[in-house]
Order: sequence, then C-alpha cells, then structure tokens
Amino acid sequence: MSDPGRVGVYTIPSHRSFADALAAGLIAQFGGAPLGLAQGRILLPNNRAVRAVTDAFVRVSGDGLLLPRLIPVGDPELHERLGGGLDRIDENDAVPPAIDPTERLLTLASIVRGEGSAESLRLAADLARTLDSLLVEEVAPHRLKDAVSEASDLARHWEKSLEKLKLIYDEWPQILAEQGKIDLAERRNRLLRGLAKRWEHEPPEGFTVAAGITTAAPAVAALVARVARMPRGMAVLPGLWLSNIFPQEEWEALGPDENGRGESTHPQFHLKLLLDSIGVARNEVQAWRWSGGGASSPARGRAVANAMAAPSFSHKWEILKPGERRLSGIRLAVLPDPAAEAQAIALALREALETPGKAAALVTPDRQLAGRVSALLARWRIEADDSAGKPLSATPAGTLMLAVASASAEEMAPVTLLALLKHPLVGGEGGERIAWLDSVRELDLKLRGPRPPAGLAGLDAHFGALLQWRRVRQKIEALDGVLRKPVSLADLAIILSDAAESLAGDSAWRGPAGRMAAERLAELQSSKSARQLLVAAEDVVPLLRQLLDSSAVRPPYGGHPRVAIWGLLEARLQRADLVVLGGLNEGVWPALPTPDPWLPPKVRAELEMPTLESRIGLAAHDFASMLGAPEVLITRARRDSKSPTIASRFLLRLDAISGGLPRDIQLERLTRALDDPGQPQPVARPAPSPPGEQRPDRISVTSVDRLKADPFAFYASAILGLKAEDPVDADHTARWKGEAVHKVFENWLQHDNCDPDKLKPRAQLLLKDEAIHPMLRALWAPRLLEAIDWIAGMERDNRAEGRRPLAAETSGETVIAGVTVHGRVDRIDRLADGGLAIVDYKTGAPPTQRAVAEGFALQLGLLGLIGSAGGFEDIDGDPEAFEYWSLQRYRGSFGRLMRPDKDMEPGEFLDHAYRNFSKAAADWLTGSEPFTAKLNPAYAPYGDYDQLMRLEEWYGRK
Repeated sequence: MSDPGRVGVYTIPSHRSFADALAAGLIAQFGGAPLGLAQGRILLPNNRAVRAVTDAFVRVSGDGLLLPRLIPVGDPELHERLGGGLDRIDENDAVPPAIDPTERLLTLASIVRGEGSAESLRLAADLARTLDSLLVEEVAPHRLKDAVSEASDLARHWEKSLEKLKLIYDEWPQILAEQGKIDLAERRNRLLRGLAKRWEHEPPEGFTVAAGITTAAPAVAALVARVARMPRGMAVLPGLWLSNIFPQEEWEALGPDENGRGESTHPQFHLKLLLDSIGVARNEVQAWRWSGGGASSPARGRAVANAMAAPSFSHKWEILKPGERRLSGIRLAVLPDPAAEAQAIALALREALETPGKAAALVTPDRQLAGRVSALLARWRIEADDSAGKPLSATPAGTLMLAVASASAEEMAPVTLLALLKHPLVGGEGGERIAWLDSVRELDLKLRGPRPPAGLAGLDAHFGALLQWRRVRQKIEALDGVLRKPVSLADLAIILSDAAESLAGDSAWRGPAGRMAAERLAELQSSKSARQLLVAAEDVVPLLRQLLDSSAVRPPYGGHPRVAIWGLLEARLQRADLVVLGGLNEGVWPALPTPDPWLPPKVRAELEMPTLESRIGLAAHDFASMLGAPEVLITRARRDSKSPTIASRFLLRLDAISGGLPRDIQLERLTRALDDPGQPQPVARPAPSPPGEQRPDRISVTSVDRLKADPFAFYASAILGLKAEDPVDADHTARWKGEAVHKVFENWLQHDNCDPDKLKPRAQLLLKDEAIHPMLRALWAPRLLEAIDWIAGMERDNRAEGRRPLAAETSGETVIAGVTVHGRVDRIDRLADGGLAIVDYKTGAPPTQRAVAEGFALQLGLLGLIGSAGGFEDIDGDPEAFEYWSLQRYRGSFGRLMRPDKDMEPGEFLDHAYRNFSKAAADWLTGSEPFTAKLNPAYAPYGDYDQLMRLEEWYGRK
C-alpha cells in the first residue's frame, strides 16, 4: 500500500544532463544487486526519451548491465501508443483498441468535407488535433456545449466551426463504437487512470520512476501523483527551479489565477501546473543528488533563471550583482543569412571533434537549417545522427510516390514525366541505370519546346517510332488516363504501388524510408475510409504530400558517435559537451503558435485548456535547459530568404541581462573565409582565334549576319557546336510560331499552288492544334488571320501582274569567295518578264533599311547570288526582285511588304551582298581575325551565348 504522507518528487537542475544524471542516480541506488535495476521501471514521456535514457545508461555504466524497463507514456501528437509494459488487458474490463491514426484521419476527412479531398484532409488533421486536445484534457461533451453557449459574441466563422465541432464531438464516439474502437488519446487516458488505480492498491515490485514528464494532462498527472506516493516510487522532473534560484514570490505569480490565466509563456509555468495537479508544493521537491557528464556551473543556471524572469519582475535586472547575471561559457555568432549560419554551425561541430572524446550537438526547431548543416558536414565525411529524421515526402521513396502521382495527375506532362523517369530509384542499377538514363536523355531533347498533346497517345504521336520511347513506354503505360476520373484513395494507393514496382522494382521498398512507404500504401489499400474517399486529379499530389509529411523517417543507429542533430523533443533529456542552439529568430525559436481553426481562444479559456501560447513556454523551458551544457554556441541569421529577421525574445533577454553575449568573431570570420573566392577578377571581352583548319568552309545564309554582328556567337555555334535548347514544356516561342506559319505557306504552295482562297483554311487548321494553349490561340488568332488575309491579297495582286509561284522551302548552295554558302529560300516566284523573285516570310519585323545598307542583313542578297549561280535545282533565271513579306503590325494593320533593294540601282543589291560577304569571309573564315564577342551589339539582339561570353563582366566596362 502507498504511504499517503510520503512524496518522492525530485528535480534535476538544468545545468546537468538529465538522462545521464538520472542513470547515474538509479545505478547508485539500485545497481548494487545483479537484478536491482532490472526489477524496476521508468516511465518516460515518449519513445525518443526511451532512446535517450538507454544511451545514457550505456554511457554512465561503462559496462554491460540489465536495464530497467523503459516505458513510454505515449504522446498522442506523435501518434505514439502507451508502452507495452503498462498496456495490460484485464479480462473483465478490457479497454477497446485504439483506431489507427490514418484510418481516423480519413474518417474525419469524410465528415468535414472541404473543397476537395486535399482540403478535407487538411481540415481533418486540424480537427484531429483539436479532438486530441479535448480528450487529453478530459473535456466532457456537455462542458463544450456549455462553453460554446456562454461565448455568445464570437465571429460568424467561429460560430460555424463550433457548431460542426459540437456535432462531431457528440457523434464521434458513436462512430468509433460502431467499429469497436476508441481514440488513441482516450485509450491512453483509460489505461493511465486504470494503472494509477491499480497501483494504489497493488504497487509493483521494484522501483518505479516517472522521469522527464512535464505535461499536466489529468490522466498523466494522476499517474505521476500515484508514482510519487508509492513506497519505492519517484517522480523526477527536468529543470524545475527551486527557491534558491527562483524566488517564491515569482513562483506564485506564475498563476494560474481564479480565471485560469497565468504566465503561460514562462519556462516554469507548465511545471507549476504539474505540481499543482499532483498536489505537491515546490518546497517538497528535492534536488537530485547525482550528476552525469556534461554539466555547467550552478551560477549560470541562476543567471539563466534571472534572464527568463516574467515581465513584471524583469526590473530586478537593474540591481543584480555581476555574478547573478554572468553567462560564462555561452557565446553568440550572428551570420548574414541561413546558408552562412549553417556553415558556421558545421565548422563549430567539426572543430569540436578535434578534442578527443568531446561530443557536440546542434539543437534547432528549424528542419531546413538542420538539413543544411547535415549536408555541409558531409564535406568532412561526417554523418551526423539526425534523430528527428526527415519527412517521408523528402526521402527517395517518398519523392518517387509523389513523382508517380504528379505524372499521372498531369497526364504525362513533359516536366512531371521527366522528373519521374530521372528519379534516382528508377531504371535499375549499374549499367542498366546508365542505359536507362541514356534513353531518358533522348526523350528529354525531344520534349524541348511546346507541350505535346496529353497522355500516351499524344506522346506516341510526338515521339513516333523512336526506339528509346518504346523502351520507356512499357514501364508507364499503366498510368495512362488513370486519373481522368476521380478514384478512391485506396485505388490510388494501388496505382502508386504498382507503378513504383514497375519503374523501380525492389529499390522502391528498400531501407527505412522504403519500408515505411510500403506500410503507408498498404494501410491505405486496406482502409475502409480510403475506399470511400474520392480523389480528383488536382488533389492527388497535395493530398499525398500531406500524408507523407505526417510520417517521419528516423535513421537507425550508425551515425557519427560524437556529432548529433536534435530537434527540441530529442534534446529535452540529452546533453553534449558543446551544444549549438541554431535559428534563434522570432518565428523559429519560439515558433509561431499554430492556429486552431476549430476552437476559438475564448472557448479554450472557458474550458481551462492550455492556450496556444503555452507552447512558447515549453520552448522557453527547452531553451533554458539547453543553456546548461558546458559550452553553448547560439547562432542566428540576420535575414532569411524573404526579409530581415528579428532576434528571438529568448536571445534578447540573454543580451539584456548580460550586457551583450560575447561574439565568436573567429567563427564568423572563418565562415566568411571558407568559401570566399577573393577579389573578383572580371574577364576581358572574349576573342578566340582558332587556327585556319578549325574555321568552317561552309556557312548558311542565316549565319552570316550573326558572324558579322557577333563573331563569338558564330564561333560558339559553328565551331564549338553549342546549340541553345528550348526549355522543357516551353511556351510557344516566336521561333515556333515562325516555323508553324512557314509550314502553312509551304503546304499552301505545294498542295494548293498558292490559291488565295485556300490559305485561310490552312491557317485556321493550324490554330486548332491541341498543343496550342487556349490563351495563345485567343491572342494570336486575330492577328494571324488578318495577316493571312493580307498575304492572300498580295497573291491575288501578283497573279494579276502575271507573277506565278515556282517553289517553296527550296535549298541551294554556291561558292562565294572560297566559301560554300548554302541556304533555304522560303519562296521563289517567276516574274512576268521571266526573272525571279526571292521572297522571305517574316512573322516578326523585317530588317531595317539601315541594317541592309550597313551589310547586316545579307540573307536575301546571298540567296539571290545562289540563284544567279544556278544553285537552286531545276530553277533558272536571274533574281530581279527581293521581298520580305512580314506578318507584323505596321501602320495600323497586320502585313507589310518590304523591299531591301528599294534604295539601290538594279544589280547593285547583289553586288552589295557579294562585297560584304567576301570581306567577312576573308576576315573570319579564310583569314585569322579573332571572333570578338558582340562586335556590333546593335545588330546582335540574341542572347543565347551571353552567359558563355560572361557578358555582364565586361560589357560597358572600360
């Protein structure tokens, strides 16, 4: 039986390592007998604490020993169940099993019914958290109704949420009862209550310790109270400030008052609530006599307590003695941005390893910062033990699921298709993977430019008989059209599983992440609620991401033994020689309170539930506890990716009480110097001069203008062989529109003999192409059709003058100045007098007369020279007319005829082209002139090679 007068409540101060001190004390008290420890049990807050205490026993013992049973009480927010050592089923009064968290979430999603399945799932996740809050605090349905009735001045949206919440809270137990299940939080409450009652009359053999538990939830507090009063029971609290550190006046001022309000953001508030709940006064709590490794001075603990004083007591900072405000062993590094902060932290952790046996840990709630540090440590081949893990959605197995879902939802759109095909798990291993990637690269090149029609049919038409496509197609054909209609979430899981198996084989399910992905898909396939929840294509990816984000993949043991990365949960009971507290900015540490869309703050207060701001108090306690490490480095970035940042309120308190934390100037300088490229050295304007044998002896008529205006661009294209590729799934560019219109004109001449009445139907057929975006069609069609009418009118006028079309898209070549000039003419007409007219279609603007006069628009002239030399097969005659037919808007209408030779005498145009080309050929093709970048920038508007020539470094610089 329990002794009602005995209370065994202890605290391990923040300046000691909780887990190590706990292990040391229990070994000292019960480790003398071979089975002394094994006969006891330790109740811990969660599974992560079990791991921390297990490691502590190993460190402290230094040898093998039989551990006590380490039993997690279970955290509903982590979907953790009560430890098996406590979960005893009584034959006469069995507690129903808990509903599976995923099944519960999907059931709630079918109830709330938001705008789409993804929105329903998000609302259901918020609702699940609210229900858990009500269950953990043991709020009866009638209390919720009463609180809602009293809160009469709420906004309309709160009233709607509360009406639905009341209905769900009333009906939810009945829904669960039909399944023979209860909520995990409710089951936890029942088991803890039953255990406390059983131990009141039947205390277990051996010692029992409730360690590291800080929540004041009624069921947990009842069990802690029972353990503290058992003959061999102890409750050990982390970081409770006793009266020698925290005056009684300040302790009492924490509240809560008669209205349930208190200093919920204070680091000791939740511990005061716990002590009040278990009926123990602070002066009854004893200090734990044992300590483990990694302790700092008690003086620092007192200074930290002073720094975290409630606002109404912060005036005491003015009268504190220097020793009461000294924070020796804590230093600060302020970096310009998150990347630099991660670099500084990685350097600090790496430096710590230079001291034999020294352990270092990063503690941060910022998972992005933790990921950056982990990646930077790989520079020194250090694999940090990141015990917080990463979301399943960020692992290879998770990204494969998302890639399959995205490709299916977008009907094999190029970007999503290539992302799937290039996924690191797809395509096999070794040589098989290399061959697969070779095929995918060919498809990548073919998918440059506008998007082909949707689905496999569109891709079949786009790729034709391409061998690489046939190899890939068989792997993805099962995904074609599967999401054109909504499917159940269970069927979606089957689709994802089959596709992943087809694409990646066993690789999709390997390792911790693969096994977890397989488990999640299996849960969905067998879920009754998943079979009832329909998912539309636009909801597939966001819904799947939500499900994967909720599952964390934690690495197994095997990281570096002296470097760790901890989240706040992992760090609560652990300690290292050097602790780096990263991300000390507002909104990160402490994080912004997560809003509750179901339960307004006023109703929370009526129900005496913890406020949303109470998490700030927990973060403050975590922060104060971490400051107890022997050596502490605090880091923050002055700005994030969006804007300047504000230092954390916790850091500002430390600065205020200490007069400013010492800066780690050496670390900040080393961080800047590590990747400092030195003084910038801009390059000079490039002017490569390859030997004569590398200079081409052939050139197209369209490349001559580039050669003269931007010789370097010609060099990169013709000699280096570098070609600019369109982006994948690109918008319809001017070049695409030009090629499409040229094809219309080519077919018009070859099949319709340029019948003016048949041109417009061909243009209208082009505009009906499914590949053209509706917005482009709407904007382009009126302009194109007006220009087409102008072309048809030109054709009627030409026919009236006796002019007839001869050929379209005809190629020819001739030798000029020792260089073969080749080109493709858009159209050649026979004039009434037997001469030839050379026509070039322009969907954009034609060259200016000034460009023609200065020798930077030689295309038509060179085509004329080819025609004069008989270079076009089966076409004879002398070119006499040279015309640009432009479809661009000109003087209020679309369509313009431009004759480049209008200011020249007959025959002069061809001589002009010959002279200009001969000089260019003599300089750059048969001569030794360097290919200078942007030699004539006014006639070099294209920027395909600007990055290659590093234009911004030298252009405009003297």
